[in-house]
Amino acid sequence: MRKIAIYVRVSTGEQDTDNQITPLSQYTTDRGWEVYKIYEDKVSGSKEDREALKELMDDAHKRKFDCIIVFRFDRFSRSSRQLINSLDVFKSLGIDFISYQENIDTTTPAGKAMFTMISAFAEFERSIIRERVNAGIAKARARGTKLGRPKIKIDIDLLKKLKNKGLSIRKIAKELEVPKSTVHSHLCA
Repeated sequence: MRKIAIYVRVSTGEQDTDNQITPLSQYTTDRGWEVYKIYEDKVSGSKEDREALKELMDDAHKRKFDCIIVFRFDRFSRSSRQLINSLDVFKSLGIDFISYQENIDTTTPAGKAMFTMISAFAEFERSIIRERVNAGIAKARARGTKLGRPKIKIDIDLLKKLKNKGLSIRKIAKELEVPKSTVHSHLCA
């Protein structure tokens, strides 16, 4: 028997999730599936750090259920990027996804086709972002902008004096107020 995770969300604590839970539970029962757990958030969908959503994603990675059902995409996420990234995670884990209102069901051939199209658009978006980032880096380099972490100025003479006194790398780093890795790289150069 398939185990189903139901995710519901409303924007405020005063709102009720029953109008989502009832049809989703009925849909699950009609298909002969078992509800593993109902994950419920009462917070804005624009917030990516939602307690129940985090728990759902953790349980998905542990493969505690086979399918996730939501009332509508916007109940799961208001951000296209978050939705697409989550759908990619579910696909990689072999977890199906159902959006009740939009009639997207990856347990069916049509739903799988729609899911593949959504994944293709996500990959396209990531490629465009990567191209923009690389173009920005190339433009910055062409203008002579130095990229990367700024170099830490260090008094080499003082560093050598401290080392000659027998201080450890840790103590030298503390004395000079620099990371241990900086002291180590100067001593080994």
